[in-house]
Amino acid sequence: MMRHTIICLAVLLTVVVRESFAQQHYFIDGYHGGKYGHYPAGYTGYIVEQLQLNPFWKINLEIEPETWDVARVEEPQAYAALKKIFANQSDAGRIEYVNPGYGQSYLYTSSGESMIRQLSYGIQKVKEHFPEAVFTTYSSEEPCFTSALPQVLLSFGFKYASLKNPNTCWGGYTRAFGGELVAWQGPDGSRLPAVTRYKSEALLEKSTWQTTAWNNSPEYIQSALAAGIKQPVGMCLQDAGWRVGPWLKERGRYETWRNYIGHVADSQHTTVWKLSQEDIQVSLVWGSQVLQRIAQQVRKAENKLAAAEKYAAINTLLHQQSWPQHALDTAWKSLLLSQHHDCWIVPYNNDHTGDTWISKVKRWTDMTLKVSDLLLHQQGTPGKQLRVLNTTAYPRNEWIVIPGYKGPLLKLTDSKGRQVPVYRQQDSSLIFKASVPSMGYSSYSVEETTKDIAHSKTDRKLTNGRYRIETDLYRMEIDPARGGAITSLRAKKMKNKELVDIKHPRGFNELRGYFYKDAVWRSSMDNAATVNITEDNQAQTVVEIKGAIGGHPFTQWITMTNGNKRIDMRVKIDWQGEPGIGAPQVAHFKPEDRYKSFYNDSFKLQVLFPLNLSEQQLSKDAPYDVTESQLSNTFFNTWDSIKNNVILHWADVTDGKNGLALLTDHTTSYVHGKQYPLGFTLQYAGTALWGRNYRVDGPTDVQYAIVPHTGNWATGGVSNEAAQWCEPLLIATVKDNKSYSLLSLEDNRWEVPALMMDGNDLLIRIYNAAGDDRERTLYISGIADNAMLEQLNGQPLGNLTMRQQASKTAIRLAIPRFGIRTIRLKNIKVQ
Repeated sequence: MMRHTIICLAVLLTVVVRESFAQQHYFIDGYHGGKYGHYPAGYTGYIVEQLQLNPFWKINLEIEPETWDVARVEEPQAYAALKKIFANQSDAGRIEYVNPGYGQSYLYTSSGESMIRQLSYGIQKVKEHFPEAVFTTYSSEEPCFTSALPQVLLSFGFKYASLKNPNTCWGGYTRAFGGELVAWQGPDGSRLPAVTRYKSEALLEKSTWQTTAWNNSPEYIQSALAAGIKQPVGMCLQDAGWRVGPWLKERGRYETWRNYIGHVADSQHTTVWKLSQEDIQVSLVWGSQVLQRIAQQVRKAENKLAAAEKYAAINTLLHQQSWPQHALDTAWKSLLLSQHHDCWIVPYNNDHTGDTWISKVKRWTDMTLKVSDLLLHQQGTPGKQLRVLNTTAYPRNEWIVIPGYKGPLLKLTDSKGRQVPVYRQQDSSLIFKASVPSMGYSSYSVEETTKDIAHSKTDRKLTNGRYRIETDLYRMEIDPARGGAITSLRAKKMKNKELVDIKHPRGFNELRGYFYKDAVWRSSMDNAATVNITEDNQAQTVVEIKGAIGGHPFTQWITMTNGNKRIDMRVKIDWQGEPGIGAPQVAHFKPEDRYKSFYNDSFKLQVLFPLNLSEQQLSKDAPYDVTESQLSNTFFNTWDSIKNNVILHWADVTDGKNGLALLTDHTTSYVHGKQYPLGFTLQYAGTALWGRNYRVDGPTDVQYAIVPHTGNWATGGVSNEAAQWCEPLLIATVKDNKSYSLLSLEDNRWEVPALMMDGNDLLIRIYNAAGDDRERTLYISGIADNAMLEQLNGQPLGNLTMRQQASKTAIRLAIPRFGIRTIRLKNIKVQ
């Protein structure tokens, strides 16, 4: 009897202790992956089975939305069973969908509009399968974070977010900050309750992919409790395909993020965190040729689709055409899949058919470009009429090239009968001056002519052997003896400011990097180059520089156009064999070693721009944000010292009086420091993630640009220049000779990243890229029943004041800097 009593008491004490321990900590479990990443056949059935076997278990899902199309067909019974469990979307429910992103994008690698479409298309697809789905918390197993998320998530109806990714930190992690709960503040001022990587949540020893929150170890729990976190939470969204069941078995209390943040976490003592993009400490194999190509393909498709959708909206309104929803859905979904984080971090991985992420991205972006070209009417050569499209929200007066044109010389007249200057380039293409209104187009009549406009020739070569190139804005000198480096760049309208630091040992537009197989630094300035003027007319001058770096031939092109603040550049390197470029490689790569050669940008091949600017301050754009950098330099070489050195569209350096912005045609890393010039990563070739050899397998071909300006990035109009870089004037083939402008903005620091139809309504997305928060006017060439603000999930926020005059409408509204707003114009009619 006594023995039985003792046993019962021991069991009771064990249960009490276990329950007591469980009440001290919580765990976020679930699954990550999907159709394209990883989701083996029969896995839906496994998830359902584990939920049935473990009634205490709750899960959080980050599954690619298209996965359920497959599950519905291949596992109908398990699919139906999961839907039944999922139907309970109350706070007490057992399943929460925490990332409906269509392509599970990193987000920081693409545009702000792509971030919105990732969520809008993903939510739409998830609700197709789970109509009861409620999207309350954003969370990701990978570092799929960007600083502007709060306002976007709130506009979609999310209430909370998590900034943890404890078990998949290969691509990085957020900075450790705060305690149990913070108010995550975005750049526009929006605030969202969020769980962070706690200040007490360390990076795991002997790991390069985990933090201490991955398994709720006693050490992790004790460190959190000691830091005043009364209800600590850990997390692991398991890879779909793992057959572990509940990650911690019965140790700890499993929760959905929805219930934990809403009912468990301390919401009374939150700290405001004005999270900077540099608090998102991420890194990929920047400079590798495979990642470079993927980023270029994604950027090209992203830019083209944004323009095509706007033009489709204009055509639908003007010509009462059917809105091409199916075509646009196809293009957007393909683009969103090409932004999948796995494309960027494991590009060489392949499925059972051998289809790699590389080939998937090419296929997806090709589809987006094909649809976009159809919508832009970019087929064939110009007939008797051509149209120049401007999909930005401000008028433009620029030179534009008819590429690949091999026909006779043309005479162009605008819609008012005025002849515009046309020049034949040396490659037989034509260049002419186009004047195009905002968000619209100008049309030109085309006639053949034999009368050529005389070119003004200038002797570009100086007595010292250098070449001098001059436009109405700049005077540039190039030195063949220094490998074609730019030795002087004076900005005429910036008080003739010399922008090149002539005292710096590095060259302006120099290529430089460490070739570790040869154990030597190489530079484009090591050998003399040849300089040729390939175009030289009143419109533009193009310089071609041919040189070699370490025996590898390269060509650089510099294009300076009259009236254009931007100086366009391009470099192509024809690699001979397979060079090794970057920091010296370790003898035996181990994933858990914190030192990684591919992290070290200081050894990679770079394009450099030493600037004659003192006390330099660097700023860089991010999706719907600009970060004023706090980094003393951009360099690191270990997993536990990652810095956010990502250039999305541009990085800008200023001394407050003058500045220069660097633009790139793809997302990559930039370089800069107190004693190091501005530049960007051009090439890495060597060992990287999981010991994979990231080699070169063809030429490297990259476009970039520089924009000198007065003041800082905001006063210098850098955002406008980037918008023009992303959405250049385009030529379409048409049969009329009309000009048209759909809308314009009072403040040219605002942008219109998206324009689309919804039935008879026009939706306009506005982004305040660089302006203040004062009320401004939007002008529409049309009449609408009313104008209203609405959230990204379609919920109305209230009507806007409209003032109609004849066939025009003026709408007033205020937007904070970095804020986005969506305007719905009901039943709009245009003339």
